[in-house]
Amino acid sequence: MKDTILIVEDDRDILEVVTIMLGREGFRVLKATNGKEAIEEISKKPDLIILDVMLPDMDGFTVCRRIREESLAPVLFLTAKTGVQDKTEGLEAGGDDYLVKPFFQEELRARIRALLRRYEKYRGKEQAETRESCLEIGRFRVSLEFNEVYKDGNLISMTDIEYKILKLLMQYRNKIFSIQNIYESVWEKPYFYDANNTVMVHIRRLRLAIEDDPRKPVFIRTEWGRGYRFVSE
Repeated sequence: MKDTILIVEDDRDILEVVTIMLGREGFRVLKATNGKEAIEEISKKPDLIILDVMLPDMDGFTVCRRIREESLAPVLFLTAKTGVQDKTEGLEAGGDDYLVKPFFQEELRARIRALLRRYEKYRGKEQAETRESCLEIGRFRVSLEFNEVYKDGNLISMTDIEYKILKLLMQYRNKIFSIQNIYESVWEKPYFYDANNTVMVHIRRLRLAIEDDPRKPVFIRTEWGRGYRFVSE
């Protein structure tokens, strides 16, 4: 089955160019020109969303938060903004990656492929017939093949990036991981300084998902000046 990509973009020229590019790559394409249409299209369960930040009816960050109520599909923001604060807001809203306009089609294509590979891997599309194994520590059970995490028997909603960070920390519990370790292991890219903020945003979101009180984290501990580690109760 072809992967489905939802493009949310009010610039008709960009929308058309990206639609043609994705069609040539063999993707099924859904289109929306505003936030309301984007939220309606989520019911069709796209595998990835390309989301413009500046939309006529609501900003892309608000749309992303609404999407996250229904879908864990990766969200790639398209934006003309380059500030760290804007990128941070996008990540906190549930985004997975950023691409600044104007962009090269080759880079967009590469980022889409990378996000889909990660998403498909942790949904288990390529391992559907493989027997699932789990990592169980304290109150948590984490699938090692699918992006599912249970706490006290209840399924926790999180993105594939958050899942991958948690799985890494739990597999080597009590081991301290530096931000560089986490970034290179999870994103599978060379570390750069701005990645510090990216990792910290995802750690904050992960704590919101799994901690009883995110303001006083018990499971994901900060080791000041060194990094993070997972500690079971």
